[in-house]
Amino acid sequence: VQLQASGGGLVQAGGSLRLSCAASGRTFSVHPMGWFRQAPGKEREFVAAISWSGGSTLYADSVKGRFTASEDNAKNTVYLQMNNLKPEDTAVYYCAARSDSRWYNVWVSSGYDYWGQGTLVTVSS
Repeated sequence: VQLQASGGGLVQAGGSLRLSCAASGRTFSVHPMGWFRQAPGKEREFVAAISWSGGSTLYADSVKGRFTASEDNAKNTVYLQMNNLKPEDTAVYYCAARSDSRWYNVWVSSGYDYWGQGTLVTVSS
């Protein structure tokens, strides 16, 4: 099982980026996926979660209204559209997947069994 995150980069404050997380080796079509981030010197924090059906999403308060998680079943890929980026959004972003279909503990890192390698997002002021 592999999760490949991509799409990070350098962007000015107020700009946008779209992160992608492609899953391979296993079909996650019914498993919740999550996005987390870790800034230098800080703990990993929850950003967003989405069920593959798209029926359920959850966002951290700090990104609500600015970030949108979505999925493409055909491509086995989830996305995180990030708009109105702020310098405090600077972090390494990780995608993660649960090994089952339960919408449970999707806001904590311990709720996930598979992790991608991370992609760096840098927002300049």
